Amino acid sequence: MTAYRTSGHAIWDIKYHLIWITKYRYKVLRGEVAERARDVIRQICQAREVTIMHGAVSPDHVHILVSAPPLLAPPKFVQYVKGKSSRRLQEDFPHLRKRYWGQHLWARGYFCATVARWTRRRSWSRSRIRNGTKTRRLSRLPRPPSLEPACIREPLRRLPAATWLL
Repeated sequence: MTAYRTSGHAIWDIKYHLIWITKYRYKVLRGEVAERARDVIRQICQAREVTIMHGAVSPDHVHILVSAPPLLAPPKFVQYVKGKSSRRLQEDFPHLRKRYWGQHLWARGYFCATVARWTRRRSWSRSRIRNGTKTRRLSRLPRPPSLEPACIREPLRRLPAATWLL
């Protein structure tokens, strides 16, 4: 069973996979800089009560899998981590200040995906008796509607003026 986290009025298990890159994809996260980046990100997460499940600091990007409280939205958390880590790394390493003269170590964007808990028990349906023998088959959850119709480019229809205000 997964260890759920709790607060005064909530119980949760929310995990996010976050990735962000250095500006211009420069490979500056090596050696001491990478170790310091790892430590700074850990400190920032600890201050916000965010648990790092897994993480990796590559030369030009950072991957982390975090478990965050429900009050902390992913965009705000990423904004906080990128801002604080950029400032602290540029304070500690003057060569980064020269390379990133605008005080922006990280690129603007980031990747965020929610992570669901997966268990083997969930993926297999119960044994069924068919013709006197037990068989197991993969259970299939109902598939969500395809996104293809939404991606088809059609001319926009004009709506009545009253609906534009809603």
